[in-house]
Amino acid sequence: MKTPARVAIVGRPNVGKSTLFNRIARKRTALVHPTPGVTRDVQRHESEWNGVVFEIIDTGGLFSGVDDALLQEVERRALREAMSADTMIFVTDAETGVTTADEEVAKQLRTVEVPVILAVNKTEKRKNEHAAAEFYRLGFEKVFPISALHGDGVGDLLDDLVAALPKRRATSPDRDLKLAVVGCPNVGKSSLVNRVVGSDAAIVDSRPGTTRDSIDTVVRWHGRTVVLVDTAGIKRRSRTRNGLTALTAIKSIDAISRADVVVMVLDASREISAQDVRVASYAHKSAKGIMLCVNKWDLVKKDSSTAPDFEKKIRRSFAFLSYAPILFVSALEGQRVSRIFTLAWRIKETREKRISTSEVNRFIEETTGRTPPPSHGGGNGKIYYATQAEVSPPTFSLSVNKRAYFGRSYLRFLNNRLREKFGFEGTLIRLRLKEH
Repeated sequence: MKTPARVAIVGRPNVGKSTLFNRIARKRTALVHPTPGVTRDVQRHESEWNGVVFEIIDTGGLFSGVDDALLQEVERRALREAMSADTMIFVTDAETGVTTADEEVAKQLRTVEVPVILAVNKTEKRKNEHAAAEFYRLGFEKVFPISALHGDGVGDLLDDLVAALPKRRATSPDRDLKLAVVGCPNVGKSSLVNRVVGSDAAIVDSRPGTTRDSIDTVVRWHGRTVVLVDTAGIKRRSRTRNGLTALTAIKSIDAISRADVVVMVLDASREISAQDVRVASYAHKSAKGIMLCVNKWDLVKKDSSTAPDFEKKIRRSFAFLSYAPILFVSALEGQRVSRIFTLAWRIKETREKRISTSEVNRFIEETTGRTPPPSHGGGNGKIYYATQAEVSPPTFSLSVNKRAYFGRSYLRFLNNRLREKFGFEGTLIRLRLKEH
């Protein structure tokens, strides 16, 4: 299958690039907020218009004029994406008119052999209706007045865009595993993603909160397609009064809900916090596959008992994740990072494992024969029949005489025995009781 044409959206900060990206993608994929410079990493989405499929790419703002190493890196990445695209949509702002930054972007874009469509955004207001004419002075043949917020003019822009793109039937992108990397701010999530991918897939900066959106990176691994999602750090609610911070947290939690397996990243150089536990609980409550990845292991002074002691501490703090494997890694030095995909794939396969009904009933008969349900509420529990009803997560349906006769401790006992017998590493097991 041919790779779709790539269309990059570029422009200075806060002109509405991400709003246009969401409009073309037909979903709220990119984070949108009035704060300038919200988009830092690159967002991608496969879109279709008039039967033509193309990849739309949202980039960070160009030439913000700020002397900041992080923002300069954002600009370098945006330019790199623009230069490698098949077509560019250069977004400007009708409300501000042509600015010096627009002229600088235009000057840069005119030096490349990539077709450029100039979109004059925010023309929904009457006073801005004729503002597009001013932008012809930037030197581009095709100028489209649009409103990315309301959709006005976007259809005309896309008609012109796809007319020059190679035709390709719309298909759903294949993927074998979706892996979300989550955690509190500044635990090294982006550094870990970069190390796993083997390239600068996400921006890394020493300041907390560098990643503001959930960034998908498609990786080929042993012939399989892995979608690796780098998420923003999730802060405590008391620290999310800022609307932008709250939005980034929502995006991160949404990334968890869409993942097959979650990599919960912890910082080995600091104590486990209540927020670490809270973030991990989102994955647990969503019944996702999960591993606990202890990053910055290179910063810890070690002896023969360091790892076992640290693991005991983790098990105490994350008692509800007794099924989650623990991996000690260093994104900086690459220590054991290569095991992440291997472990994640094993967890995915475990979550999709099906046990035959005969095996499940044999297991139930042997287990209850050795350790029958205790007397509970004046009666004795009996399990007549059992079967695996679902996968991802593995869910077992037990036909019983009375639900009330099965206390939480006995169900936990059955859960543990199921795990011992059949594995189910890194995944929750659900037991559903049905009265016969």
